[in-house]
Amino acid sequence: MLERPHLKEQDPELEELILAEEARQRDGLLMIASENYASPAVREAAGTVLTNKYAEGYPGKRYYTGNQYIDQIEQLAIDRAKKLFGAEHANVQPHAGSQANLACYFALLEPGDTILAMNLAHGGHLTHGNPVSLSGKLFKFIHYGVRQDTEMLDMEEVARMAREVKPKLILSGFTAYPRAVPFAQFAEIAKEVGAYAMADISHIAGLVVGNAHESPVPTHDVVMTTTTKTLRGPRSAIILSKEQYGKQIDKAVFPGMQGGPLEHIIAAKAVCFKEAMTDEYKAYQRQIAVNAKALAETLMQEGLRLVSGGTDTHLMIIDCTGLGISGKQGADTLAECGIYTNFNMIPFDTRKPADPSGIRLGTPALTARGMKEPEMKTVGKLIADVLKNQNDQQKESARKTVSELTAVHPLR
Repeated sequence: MLERPHLKEQDPELEELILAEEARQRDGLLMIASENYASPAVREAAGTVLTNKYAEGYPGKRYYTGNQYIDQIEQLAIDRAKKLFGAEHANVQPHAGSQANLACYFALLEPGDTILAMNLAHGGHLTHGNPVSLSGKLFKFIHYGVRQDTEMLDMEEVARMAREVKPKLILSGFTAYPRAVPFAQFAEIAKEVGAYAMADISHIAGLVVGNAHESPVPTHDVVMTTTTKTLRGPRSAIILSKEQYGKQIDKAVFPGMQGGPLEHIIAAKAVCFKEAMTDEYKAYQRQIAVNAKALAETLMQEGLRLVSGGTDTHLMIIDCTGLGISGKQGADTLAECGIYTNFNMIPFDTRKPADPSGIRLGTPALTARGMKEPEMKTVGKLIADVLKNQNDQQKESARKTVSELTAVHPLR
């Protein structure tokens, strides 16, 4: 972990809390599908003097002086993002995925326009039109979901809905859907009905650049991704698009959604993109997917039911209904053992979002520690044992196994 001598001296209370969080991440199994370990180089870049600089505007077109080096850094991030994803245009300024999604909508649509997107309860995201989100208040969202018998997408149904509602934009890409997304099919449907094709690949961006999942960049008008999760960069986002929409996207981000960009985080993104171009990184992404399959198979062999019967990506969702507990109970119990997941809705859930039936978990962070299939079998059996036997003896045994695994696979 990075040293913080000045913080230790000036604010020891905060330093102690950060040390405690470092220990939690070091000594636990981070299995929340949207979390990962950013590299030391990414974290170093995020902690530089770049945080001191205001840089409203874009490279070569700033509203402040003194941006000659900032321009070079941001342009480096742009160029690397375009090369990494094979995109015609890249905007690296969005602070986070939520702002980036809204910027995409405002770049291409007018308030009140219709968007066809995934139901939150079936795997979509809040910014994909949920009523509590600004996206759902400003645009008319129609939601598709998964089949009840397979818990997978029915692309014929998506096409039927698109022809019926004639949306201005069709959004694919999800936050809690464990199966591969057929991006080319989504693009074909969008083209048929005259809609923009947009993809949110926040969860699978790393898999995409690692050739472990189909990329939507060649077929879609706009693609948004966060830069954490599988991508393993800082907490932020980028927007990729066809060149013809570049000016619209840029204008929607600044001045439409944001003011001054976070140039220290943009520098960290540039580091992430460089790391993602290596053979080692691509092998890491493939291992994430292999590990996820091994973990899913183990969980099912141990008698747990997974939504859709498995996974094609980095994540899976356990249905706790048959265990007689809620997903929240299960996730909280696992956390007591040092296994961190999140409770999550399952398709057609009869429970409330705050206390749903599912547990979402993934393999990116464990894979970053060097764990492979044998460890996934150990972890899968451990999770099953804890969920099926929530007693103090089982928890103590689980904590011991977690300590052994993290000791053998220290953070790099």
